[in-house]
Amino acid sequence: MTSRVLLVSPAMSASLRQARFDDGGSLDESGAARARSAASALPLAVRVLTSPGVRCRETAVALGLDGVPVPELAGLDVGRWRGRTLEEVGAAEPDAVGRWLTDPACAPHGGESVRDLCGRVAGWLTVAQELEGRTVAVVEPEVVRAAVVDALGLPAAVFWRLDVPPLTVTELSGRAGRWNLRLGCPLAAPEAG
Repeated sequence: MTSRVLLVSPAMSASLRQARFDDGGSLDESGAARARSAASALPLAVRVLTSPGVRCRETAVALGLDGVPVPELAGLDVGRWRGRTLEEVGAAEPDAVGRWLTDPACAPHGGESVRDLCGRVAGWLTVAQELEGRTVAVVEPEVVRAAVVDALGLPAAVFWRLDVPPLTVTELSGRAGRWNLRLGCPLAAPEAG
């Protein structure tokens, strides 16, 4: 049995444009419009899941998907940095940001470490690999990074070197305890032809 998991990153939001740690804000109009235009680009799925965050749930709706929020697919908990920009935090706590970006076990914000996030997503992927059929999951970019780290058996230290643009699909297909990876396909409306 082969399991397929399509991880869709959320559409653009003001927070993403400002490099702001997720503040629970909505998609901006251009992001929502782009997602609506790509609504028919995804294949049918047996199950549709989302990160519990607002922008992932709104992206799923704009894509015409009825997704179920899954706590294990939540974005990285950045504790007291939530809602602040990386620039603000970097100016106020440069050493803490430096440690956080280089040490996956570090969580100076009081939230979750990258290593903990990777472990949480790895646990979910273990379960997902046993599910038959296709799963579409609209998830935060850091969940996509964590899934790639796990699927390829990479060290958590490479987490921040993986770029996940808005409205892209990263596909995992797996069986027998092994995943194959198809990276960052842009999600766009099918070409008329």
